[in-house]
Amino acid sequence: MLRFLTAGESHGQALVAVVEGLPAGMEITVEEIQTEMARRRLGYGRGPRQRFEQDELTIIGGVRHGRTLGSPVVIEIKNSEWFR
Repeated sequence: MLRFLTAGESHGQALVAVVEGLPAGMEITVEEIQTEMARRRLGYGRGPRQRFEQDELTIIGGVRHGRTLGSPVVIEIKNSEWFR
């Protein structure tokens, strides 16, 4: 069973996501996650701002050398428009 936790606000400095329940040894890269996140910018009902905002994604924990460790995976998504 997977469990997803999030913290932060869409207009705040960053969002943090925690994914629990991923098995150890699963391949995962920042590029794969960014590819999937880019798809959301094209979704129905998105404002024009979504088209130019870039997601700055960092894997904080739970992944080493492109493979999950079996511990929770923590991802930070910085808001590129923060303080603009």
